Amino acid sequence: MGSLILRKATRYLFPVIMMFSIYLLLRGHNEPGGGFVGGLAAASAFILNQLAFDVPSTKRLMNVDSLTLIGVGLLTALGSSVFTLLDGQPYFSSHWATIRITSDWHLSIGTPLIFDIGVYLVVLGVTLAILLSISNFRKSP
Repeated sequence: MGSLILRKATRYLFPVIMMFSIYLLLRGHNEPGGGFVGGLAAASAFILNQLAFDVPSTKRLMNVDSLTLIGVGLLTALGSSVFTLLDGQPYFSSHWATIRITSDWHLSIGTPLIFDIGVYLVVLGVTLAILLSISNFRKSP
């Protein structure tokens, strides 16, 4: 159990770190960042929560098993290139779709972003699976 100062700081830092990890994820296909670094940043937020509180509260905060994150992430990363195979292009070629929000503003979503989301989930799941199992192992007699 962490100190009172660490617990209070974690309540404010956790959402900030998670928002930063999503920022890293979304800028990854244009600039440095991406799914790997974003997943590590998200894992650091959960590790901070574990240090401030305990393992059961961190698992409740995750609200999903880390092995499920790994599986969904792998399926998402590998499934991102199914669109290219259906179009007859080489595996992992990029495709882009444009969603018009207003007449002046549109959002471009591509398969590199879907791949990065899969990597993000895999890195988050693997990191948390390793660290949560180590912390559980350490506390057992």
